[in-house]
Amino acid sequence: MSAQEFFNSAEKARIEAAVKQAESRTSGEIVPMLVDDSYDYPRAEILGGGLFALAAATSLSWAFFGESLWHFLWLFALCYFPFKLLIRFFPALKRRLIHPEEIREEVRERAIVAFLENGLHHTRDETGILILISLFERRVHVLADRGINKLVTDDTWDGVVNTITQGILRGETCDALCEAIKSCGELLEENFPVKSDDTDELPNLIID
Repeated sequence: MSAQEFFNSAEKARIEAAVKQAESRTSGEIVPMLVDDSYDYPRAEILGGGLFALAAATSLSWAFFGESLWHFLWLFALCYFPFKLLIRFFPALKRRLIHPEEIREEVRERAIVAFLENGLHHTRDETGILILISLFERRVHVLADRGINKLVTDDTWDGVVNTITQGILRGETCDALCEAIKSCGELLEENFPVKSDDTDELPNLIID
């Protein structure tokens, strides 16, 4: 399911309402963002296509052509692109060909790029929080601006990430995200109370 279809209209409204409620008590800005993927991982397709084509070509060459090298080569070439496309369109298979550390780094990089592209670093008090959910990777990354990070430690966001990931596993992503947004609002309220001239500076939900 694509990011555009992941939440229905009622769920989108609930998420935006949760953001507005959290931000009503703080000068901080919370932006949940949902994306299809953080990267296209072409190396996984090349590696997987090559491995499957190698196995298929070896088996067919041995079974029908007496282990002929020449037959192996054209069989490999014939099998490579279909297997590469197979991996492209079967996310569960593709994920198994990607190292978890690569996935972690790509999601982190996507969060940083989204943070900058959407102007979260331009809030008045440097108190923007991005909650990125990347569907293909099944990962969540929370990124906060400098004003917040001066007062909290990196592991502060582990609980927020865990709340959402557990919700995704249960099939209750909307509920979990709303709960995580509330937690972020409570954290911001402690250190960045709402100001009389506070305005809503950023979108309350981004789906890309």
